[in-house]
Amino acid sequence: MALNLAILAPTHRPSAKEQQLNVVVRLWKDTIFLNPVGLAAGYDKDATAITPLMGMGFGFVEVGSVCLKAQPGNPSPRMFRLSEDEAIINRYGFNSKGADVVEESLKEYRRSLNLLESKKDTTEWWEQIYNFLWPGQQQIGLLGINLGKNKTSTTPLEDYQKLIHQLGPYADYLVINVSSPNTPGLRDLQNTTSLEGLLRGCQEACQELAEKQGGKQQPAPPLLVKLSPDLTDSELKDIAGVLIKLDIDGIILTNTTTARPTSLISLNKGETGGLSGQPLKDRSTECIRLLYRYTEGKIPIIGVGGISSGKDAYEKLRAGASLVQVYSGMIYNGPGMVSKIRDEVAELMLQNGQRDLQKDVIGIDHDDLFWKKPQQQQQQQYNITER
Repeated sequence: MALNLAILAPTHRPSAKEQQLNVVVRLWKDTIFLNPVGLAAGYDKDATAITPLMGMGFGFVEVGSVCLKAQPGNPSPRMFRLSEDEAIINRYGFNSKGADVVEESLKEYRRSLNLLESKKDTTEWWEQIYNFLWPGQQQIGLLGINLGKNKTSTTPLEDYQKLIHQLGPYADYLVINVSSPNTPGLRDLQNTTSLEGLLRGCQEACQELAEKQGGKQQPAPPLLVKLSPDLTDSELKDIAGVLIKLDIDGIILTNTTTARPTSLISLNKGETGGLSGQPLKDRSTECIRLLYRYTEGKIPIIGVGGISSGKDAYEKLRAGASLVQVYSGMIYNGPGMVSKIRDEVAELMLQNGQRDLQKDVIGIDHDDLFWKKPQQQQQQQYNITER
């Protein structure tokens, strides 16, 4: 039997600090993230590296963006390091092998998981080995699938619906990407009229998928939307109204930005494309803070943009993110940063007397809001000193 043991190594290997805390995040009634740190879309576009990525300690991995049909994306060079700024500019343009190829990768990943469960549950010797290697661990990270629009498509809703039906069965959650700056016309789908129609149609596709798979026994995968940091505060407020109306399952904040801060000093700062990394951090966090307030904390937020330390992640969690994702930080710091971020978040929680991530940290910056629980309505200064 040929089986990559990395798939068996559970994502949640708590450090000594994490073992003193509850860092589990429960969303959408029964979806459990064993830790809040995930990998953003763009790193594994075609779902070819899920196995090793899950072994790095992520609570969840998001693959994609996946397009319905294969497309090459923009010509190279299309990714540029801004090392002095700890940033990246990319103009990939949704390079994708297409849904059919990605589905085969997802099937292979699913077969690996099923093989693990069958061996662990039915073979005594295998269970003994499993428990010896990973005592007390039972679950690996969750899988998100980010869906994108083909460059030449004139029927985005139909494309997204087909993608939902084809790839939804493999996902713990789905993301509708309407915010990449590298696909012409894609960001136009963020205007409230277009966005409402698009997301409503995608929700219908999710419901159809659930009914086809067995209804209540197999609920529809949660549907999230990924937004741009270049939206104005007023536009974000209008979009929040649409998302509340639709009862959307979640928001990812944010995608890359076309803005170029005057603070950039790297030679590649003038390249066309979306900017990610440290220069995006503050705007991303501000978008999280605004959407959390605009939605009164009713819609889960995944925060992404400029996270390279536990302090960065902790700030986004306090601002209202239920989970966080990394991308540029992984490219600059490597896989060791995952456990580093988790450990630093745990240390900050311990320093501030916080024991439960979901109850004590998420949205704590908004304790002045009227809809927060009375026992939480207190002003506190938390220690988030630089590590």
